[in-house]
Amino acid sequence: MSAPTAKLTQAEILTALDAITAAGEAQSLVAADRIQGLVIRDGNIGFSIDVDGLAPDGLDAVKQQAEAAVQQLSGVVSVTCVLTAHRPQQATANKAPHNSASTEVPEVFKRIKTVIAVASGKGGVGKSTVAVNLAAALAKAGNVTGLLDADIYGPSMPQLLGITDKPQMTDDKKLLPIEANGMHTMSIGYLVDTDQAMIWRGPMAQGALVQMLEDVAWPALDVLVLDLPPGTGDIQLTMAQRIPVSGAVLVTTPSDLALADVTRAIAMFEKTNVPVLGLIENMAYLDAPDGTRLYPFGEGGEKMAKKLKLAHLAALPLDAAIGTKGAHEAFKKLAARISKSIKEAS
Repeated sequence: MSAPTAKLTQAEILTALDAITAAGEAQSLVAADRIQGLVIRDGNIGFSIDVDGLAPDGLDAVKQQAEAAVQQLSGVVSVTCVLTAHRPQQATANKAPHNSASTEVPEVFKRIKTVIAVASGKGGVGKSTVAVNLAAALAKAGNVTGLLDADIYGPSMPQLLGITDKPQMTDDKKLLPIEANGMHTMSIGYLVDTDQAMIWRGPMAQGALVQMLEDVAWPALDVLVLDLPPGTGDIQLTMAQRIPVSGAVLVTTPSDLALADVTRAIAMFEKTNVPVLGLIENMAYLDAPDGTRLYPFGEGGEKMAKKLKLAHLAALPLDAAIGTKGAHEAFKKLAARISKSIKEAS
């Protein structure tokens, strides 16, 4: 592995990849427009290969050849390649999702006791902040905790945790999680520039998320907290289907407009047989300097939870210092509840 000496360009990387041709194909990967989502960050290279229509038997070889071609360039520190397809492979098309009738579990999850998904029906409700604080509380409670920033469109983990380091790679080309606040963390944001737009096709995004799980050298974990992308689209559904999620926590604001978004999120988890642990009401209130408690979005959180027949797990203040006593106690209680379920399942 060479140390970065000069700034790499997309043209250099595409030239290297232009020498790779998949078995049975007349054009190279570049000429066939199969290289997608190319990102460069301080010598860390990431891209996906659209393998739609290619013979399944040769896919691993294509991936290895592409990674090797880029790795030999001067200045490359690490290479992360994701295989994506617009149509499911025939061999797996008829398999049931992990949370339904299927009993097949990817190898990585045999080392993870519990997976908690933190989700929201829409963006801007503080989901990622809740995920980070919940994971930190679980770690503080004595659990070996992992935290995966699965929000690949807007990864915020590096900023929330103050991480600027790049993940290292093992000898077998696995990414090593970065440790922070007693947690093992991974984010696509560690590999790309913070100001770089993340543009993914749906299948590319799904493949990237799965690889972020399977190609990361996660240690044996008591709990893995997944910060899912906001919304209820194909990516969220795929994650819920392919990952054996133990339970989901929904984050929302107390406004009446949020009810429809939460309802859709509940429906998504119900379809994949993932139990919803409850609702966290974020930005619920604001304490004014004179002691008056204000409710900028209304007081609908508990009413919403009751209507949806969900546990009202916490009401968090609209406060930049999320580590306030009330918020800390809410995360502590939720972490204790999850920790208890982990011990009971052991």
